[in-house]
Amino acid sequence: MVEEAITALPLEREPQGLYAPIRYVLSLGGKRIRPVLMLMAYNLYHDDVKACLMPAIGLEVFHNFTLLHDDLMDKAEVRRGKTCVHLKWDDNTAILSGDNMLVLSFHYMMQCEEAKMPAVMRLFTKTATEIDEGQQYDINFETRNDVTEAEYIEMIRLKTSVLLACALQIGATLAGAPEEDAQALYRYGECLGLAFQLQDDYLDVYGDPAVFGKKIGGDILCDKKTFMLINAFLHASDEDRAVLQEWIGNKDCNPDEKIKAVTALYTKIGVDRMAKERMNAYYTEAKACLDKVSLPEERKQVLREIALELMGRQK
Repeated sequence: MVEEAITALPLEREPQGLYAPIRYVLSLGGKRIRPVLMLMAYNLYHDDVKACLMPAIGLEVFHNFTLLHDDLMDKAEVRRGKTCVHLKWDDNTAILSGDNMLVLSFHYMMQCEEAKMPAVMRLFTKTATEIDEGQQYDINFETRNDVTEAEYIEMIRLKTSVLLACALQIGATLAGAPEEDAQALYRYGECLGLAFQLQDDYLDVYGDPAVFGKKIGGDILCDKKTFMLINAFLHASDEDRAVLQEWIGNKDCNPDEKIKAVTALYTKIGVDRMAKERMNAYYTEAKACLDKVSLPEERKQVLREIALELMGRQK
């Protein structure tokens, strides 16, 4: 349903130089997890989810707008196996097409029941602001060596988790759910997003490339401030901290040697265990939030399965 709605969006307007990149970005696919979560939250209370479809598409357009501009800021070359917009076209096109995607996302989000629109738009605009704040924190961290774990958690909450939470709460709001349910679903999405991002940090170091979908060690090579690196510096002995510092910022070393050495330090210091404990704590809290939703268990089972799938778990 989501894919069909995206394909049917009226993006054949002129000038094509503005809209062709938008169609291109939206055609690259992805899990579509954000619109699906919104539809699932709505579906907890109503079987016909079409009334929620266009706001869900608005959220997906917004998400892809953020990716388009992220790629430009990061000077990335590839997104989902395809050339990024700023390279396929140019920087100015990426900026302007991204801006138009932002406007369109608000247009689609407003296509909902009029009485519920103020609450929906308040949350959506709050979320959009928070995502920008998270992106700025991420940029700031690139030039800081004193980033704390709490700062990092707040950054990933803003940059990643709040959009999942927003999807769930808007779906519940449009369905007329009790406010307590809507808030519980918001926190469920927030905790699930935090657990998922911490898992991503962990898998970039310890994951199987065949399963993870990309070569491991990328965060180590670019000295990215992750949960792993921050806690390695925080908990290392003076000797291990000195060795770690020699590797961080060293761009002239053999990449494979750097990944191997830093990974060994992470394991020695125990940050692999710390990451697992923290992601498990957020996953457990997410499940507890879902317990609070005042619906029969069978209605909530699909969201439990989504959590299991995102976290790569069996139970």
